[in-house]
Amino acid sequence: MGFIYIKQTVMKTIATLIFVLFIGVSAQAQNATEEVKVATVEMTIVTEMVSEEATFETATEVARLYKRDNARVNKALSFTTKRNRAKMA
Repeated sequence: MGFIYIKQTVMKTIATLIFVLFIGVSAQAQNATEEVKVATVEMTIVTEMVSEEATFETATEVARLYKRDNARVNKALSFTTKRNRAKMA
């Protein structure tokens, strides 16, 4: 009886080692990392300077100045409609 128990234990050990080795070899066989090739772009330095003359217009425009930045937005959001009025009971 002792011989059969030892034989089963040895067979379990061998089977476990073969299983672990198989898993390890198959994990190494995976090609998980791929090299990413980057395309290089060659840029040149421009040494020529081009200046354009700006034309100034004499038109006058009126700009509205508000004390707060969001004054125009707050005014637009505070509109009222007929349904906003209180109703007499």
